[in-house]
Amino acid sequence: MAIEHITQSSPELVDAMARLIPQLSSSAPALSIEEIEEFLAQPGVHLFVYRPDEVAQGTDHAPILGMLSLATFTIPTGLRAWVEDVVVDDAARGQGAGRTLVEAAVDYAQSLGCRTVDLTSRPTREAANRLYQRCGFQLRETNVYRYGSK
Repeated sequence: MAIEHITQSSPELVDAMARLIPQLSSSAPALSIEEIEEFLAQPGVHLFVYRPDEVAQGTDHAPILGMLSLATFTIPTGLRAWVEDVVVDDAARGQGAGRTLVEAAVDYAQSLGCRTVDLTSRPTREAANRLYQRCGFQLRETNVYRYGSK
């Protein structure tokens, strides 16, 4: 299993995101190659993808079967990181892909000197919540507020 830190868009990434994003959110639209390039060009935004060990038939590489976004930013109390949009393809769930993605993102954030790495997850995402706890995240007693409908 391999994790890659993606810095450039590609047709393969566009296809993978078109397949993975609907598994994450039913309301998020597909992204064009230009939108993905804009996403990746943002300072402090890091995209990690998961590939299994098996090479896809007819290609020289394994398919992208998972992804995670890591946002890093500096505030007065230091460099922080936030994990967003963790998704693993239905076909690869239960094989350690999510854990490998999360651990790679945490390791990367720590290598940058981030003081904390945070994330949120709905209580109904029971498997995801178990994963985050197995990766060392601790549930915090807090309120999360959102302004706007999106």
